[in-house]
Amino acid sequence: MKYREHYDRQVSREDVWIPTRDGRTHLHARIWRPTDAEAEPVPALLEYLPYRKTDWTAPRDAQRHPWYAGHGYASVRVDIRGHGDSEGTPGDEYDAQELADGVDVVNWLAEQPWCTGKVGMFGISWGGFNSLQVAALAPEPLKAIVTVCSTDDRYDNDVHYTGGAVLGIDMLAWAGTMLAFAARPPDPTSVGKDRWLPMWRERLEALDPFLHTWLAHQQRDDYWRHGSVCEDYTAIDAAVLAVGGWNDPYRDTVLRLVEHLPDDRVRGIVGPWSHQYPDRGLPPGPAIGFLQETLRWWDQHLKGEDTGVMREPKLRAWLNDPVPPATSYDVMPGRWVGDHNWPSPSVSWDERPLGGAAGPVLVRSPQHTGLDAGRFFPFGNASDLPPDQREEDGRSVCFDSEPLDGRVEILGRPRVRLRLDSATPRAHVVARVCDVAPDGSSTLVTRGVLNLLSRHGRDRVVEWTPGTYETVEFELNGTGYAFPPGHRIRVAVSDTYWPWVWPHGELGRLTVLPADSALLLPVRDPASDEEEGREPIRFEEPEQAPPLPVTYERPAEATPERLVTYDVAKGEWTLEVDPNYGGSRVYPDGLRYEESARETYRIRADDPLSARAVSEWRIRLRRGDDWDAEIMTRTELRATATEFIMDSRMETRADGETVVERVWHRTTPRTSA
Repeated sequence: MKYREHYDRQVSREDVWIPTRDGRTHLHARIWRPTDAEAEPVPALLEYLPYRKTDWTAPRDAQRHPWYAGHGYASVRVDIRGHGDSEGTPGDEYDAQELADGVDVVNWLAEQPWCTGKVGMFGISWGGFNSLQVAALAPEPLKAIVTVCSTDDRYDNDVHYTGGAVLGIDMLAWAGTMLAFAARPPDPTSVGKDRWLPMWRERLEALDPFLHTWLAHQQRDDYWRHGSVCEDYTAIDAAVLAVGGWNDPYRDTVLRLVEHLPDDRVRGIVGPWSHQYPDRGLPPGPAIGFLQETLRWWDQHLKGEDTGVMREPKLRAWLNDPVPPATSYDVMPGRWVGDHNWPSPSVSWDERPLGGAAGPVLVRSPQHTGLDAGRFFPFGNASDLPPDQREEDGRSVCFDSEPLDGRVEILGRPRVRLRLDSATPRAHVVARVCDVAPDGSSTLVTRGVLNLLSRHGRDRVVEWTPGTYETVEFELNGTGYAFPPGHRIRVAVSDTYWPWVWPHGELGRLTVLPADSALLLPVRDPASDEEEGREPIRFEEPEQAPPLPVTYERPAEATPERLVTYDVAKGEWTLEVDPNYGGSRVYPDGLRYEESARETYRIRADDPLSARAVSEWRIRLRRGDDWDAEIMTRTELRATATEFIMDSRMETRADGETVVERVWHRTTPRTSA
């Protein structure tokens, strides 16, 4: 990593309040911009988040926003309404108010005397989501966005549902996380010593756990269509640079955006990365000069300079070389490949039947199948990625190819076609594709889920008629991977995948006809890299502004990030997870931010109704003797055969005295889950 100490432009930082259209609520913003004696107006770049610019994202903000300002942009970081230091109360994810406020901020920035009137928007995860969503509202000044690790489909490619099934691991975990995050107070140094406590109390009284809303919408309805730009790609006028990682759950969005947006307004990059900006150097690498690459995008679309970025391939993707299974890789071996069209003429479909004359195969997996799935949101931590899949394969039904005669490279979204029958009206089917080495080790390449209730569409529920065979086909997550000669390609099929997928309420059984089932692989022709005139794909080395001098403190007794235990007498499996978002830290202004979390998932191998998930958080913010605020939350999800049961609790204290304490108990019918 290279740290840029000096720029051609002199940079200053200021905190301001930005008005919204309601005339009562102001959003708190931090602006870095050139302030040379003869500085001309510059374009503005906006990052718009609920994650608190004064502490939680301050380290990464310090490495990006000053860098952009030093290169001739006003780089702006805004707290969403009801979060951080902004006024108002928190709403749901990406609700209409959040997006309307985002449009107001874009328009306000364009009207400032130091702005040329052109605005760009960028962000990772939440900030990448609302960059796409605000772009779909088409405010006139918004000319370009960079969306990283984001989704165009809030129902089928987010933390709530996958393949029509409830995402047990993140439906609960992210709802619990956001309850704790939304409960954090504004900072007195920004809003005033007299204002912070009344603002905090108003915020806390307005909170309602997201979990209640998310489980009230178990099919793809208007709630999920809102903010899903896949509903109408033509609404986006801004130029879109979409960036993702093969180890991030949102990578398929990049593939869809480059397919559906016009050639002159979109480019995509998919690397080997986790849910992180690709210049941070966190596993798996290699990292790239992301800021320099985005500067090319901004200069092209906000300053009208020909940087050559639109002559790059429409999709630049990292093709992983084969690797033995591991939960972390410092650097993933492989190479960059480029395709000027997507879908690419270099990729063709290879259909591989799962079996020949074999008869019906029964699939009835134990309920703890999925414990070796790895983290849904890899963050570059030591235990993020799936370990050796042999135990998972043993809990599944596996269909192996013959040893490969040559190297097989795939790029895109594989599909699985299964001819099957279900013994119960409600069931899931899960397919994993693994690379099996001659020593028997099994590396997960990709996977996919289908709730059979949603096989005819995510917006409807159609129960299965037991005793009836149907053919179902579903996509797996996108990947770029090379299977080497001598290895086998394995398709592992199960009907459970805990805790990624919340189980249906009864034990099921699938019957699969292998001779009528197949794996469809998007095979890429490596000869396409040798086409005459095709330039090799290169990125600069990572460069950032100097890091914020933050001190990170390790707990006295560190606990494992992921711990699996088995109670033999109960027959109960438990997965304990430390999400490890950064832990406790001390900031240069004296702020001490303490954070700890634990997620627990329990299930018995023979009882789907034993599934239980708990998220617990503790956050404390204090600055000397002047400020001390504490938040403790607990969120629990369980289910009967007919309903989900949700229990949440929040306690908050200031200087040791209770501010607000709340308890929620909610149930909702199980419709499709």
